[in-house]
Amino acid sequence: VQLQASGGGLVRTGGSLRVSCAASGSTLSFNIMGWYRQAPGKRRELVASISSGGRRNYADSVKGRFTISRDNAKKTVSLEMNSLSAEDTAVYYCYANAFSPARSRWYDYWGQGTQVTVSS
Repeated sequence: VQLQASGGGLVRTGGSLRVSCAASGSTLSFNIMGWYRQAPGKRRELVASISSGGRRNYADSVKGRFTISRDNAKKTVSLEMNSLSAEDTAVYYCYANAFSPARSRWYDYWGQGTQVTVSS
């Protein structure tokens, strides 16, 4: 299974950016899909997640600024980021998990990460 992230880049303070992630190579349906980020010298943290039923969860620091969405048929998850600040600068990783009934276990998948840099 591959999670391919795209859309990162450089943006000015107060600007907007959208990152997307597409999953391929899996016949399983994903349960939770989401985005984590890791800034230099900091631990990886959850930014936002969305369940297969559309329930969303956001880190307090991004509530009201970021919006997560997904397309279950296309197996994609996107993160719309607005009012960006320097504190949002990090590598953003997409994440997905899925349950295999045949193997009775959960699988966790990670994308390769995409850099988001916010500068003034």
